[in-house]
Amino acid sequence: MSANPLPPVVDAATWRRELDALRAREKAATRELDAIAAQRRRLPMVRLPDYVLDGEHGPVRLADVFDGARQLIVYHHMWFPGKEWQCPGCTGFTAQFTRLEFLHDYDARFVVVTQGPIDEALAYKRRVGNAMTWYSTANSPFGADVGAPPGGGFAVNVFLRDGDDTVYRTWHTDGRGTEQLTHTFALIDLLPYGRQEEWQDSPEGWPQRPTYSGWASSQDLAARYGPG
Repeated sequence: MSANPLPPVVDAATWRRELDALRAREKAATRELDAIAAQRRRLPMVRLPDYVLDGEHGPVRLADVFDGARQLIVYHHMWFPGKEWQCPGCTGFTAQFTRLEFLHDYDARFVVVTQGPIDEALAYKRRVGNAMTWYSTANSPFGADVGAPPGGGFAVNVFLRDGDDTVYRTWHTDGRGTEQLTHTFALIDLLPYGRQEEWQDSPEGWPQRPTYSGWASSQDLAARYGPG
């Protein structure tokens, strides 16, 4: 007898029957996500002013952050002034994006924008081994205007550029709405024990711990991916 909590053991026919029932719900969820994406493509949009952000090589207009693409995804990284280690959730979330060239095939780009001063932000990026392109909105109202103010949480925005100078805001989410961009939770949710967090609906006896307590710290992430 194993001392570990385990799912019930059944014969192959019973397992297949249970899997097929679950698969029906999974397929329905996929179709609903398709319908949500279709609605997203039909959202109206808002024209934005000509914001100027700080980049690695100096000030850069928001229209130029697109780097020639027509579509832009922005992850707004939380920033705590004066802290050596920034939000571990944001650090871990953005660490997973290492090969973004496929977006070129869709006329799109994906970047990080943070409220932190650009020099501090770039130093942190190097420390944790982040592979994305970073910009700062520390000297611009851009972050505050699109739902990512100083001292605020993380968020995602999507923008569309028309011509050389005109930029529109097309979509926004924050909190758990950002999970659809990550493969980490999608993989973890496939596991028998899932995320092992207290809020999840799990069978009696399943391993569970306080929310966030099992996440890697920013220091752990720097040790895994950073230059040291």
